[in-house]
Amino acid sequence: MLSIMKWTLWSVFWIVLAGFLYYTLPQRDIVQVNGTEIIRQDFSGWNRIFYAQADAGNTETINRDLRLINTVRTNGRVMVYRNEDTGFGWPPYFKFDSSNLQAQAQQAERGSQEQWYAITHYGIRSEFLTIFPNATNLRPVEEPDVRLIPWFNIIFLTVFFAFVWGTTVRIRRFRERAIDPIFDDLEEGYDSAKDTARGWFGRSR
Repeated sequence: MLSIMKWTLWSVFWIVLAGFLYYTLPQRDIVQVNGTEIIRQDFSGWNRIFYAQADAGNTETINRDLRLINTVRTNGRVMVYRNEDTGFGWPPYFKFDSSNLQAQAQQAERGSQEQWYAITHYGIRSEFLTIFPNATNLRPVEEPDVRLIPWFNIIFLTVFFAFVWGTTVRIRRFRERAIDPIFDDLEEGYDSAKDTARGWFGRSR
């Protein structure tokens, strides 16, 4: 039973961690920009955690204008991105140029309809929860099937899992060297005391 609970907790932990990394790490989509807009958004709901913050220098309020970039992906699916500053908050993209990115998207909207762009973003899109991924960069590409290698994600995940592996090995070695002998001594002492008590009880009878 304890083994099942242990593996269940570890499974939940790794699932949550994988979801967190998937939401936070940068992703890139190949899109065509077909529109931009600004809507008035209320940030008092529970989904507030999926939005960033007001532009740098502005006061955070319950509702504010939200910039959106409307696009179409290579598979024909419509995708809407929000365009918010992250500032010094989380995730640490240090984005302060939302206005410039919006102007760039508007220029792409007025340009050639055959032009494709690589849009970098983090987050997820959920129609049910009204969540949009946050765009952080937009640049033109030569063709829609261009291959983009996520070097940052590869390096980050390699370093991260190397750190996890190294930490796990050190903890295991420390436990085997310092903690397990203590429990072994306690177990031996308990068995010795039990044998002594059993012998004393037998003699007393």
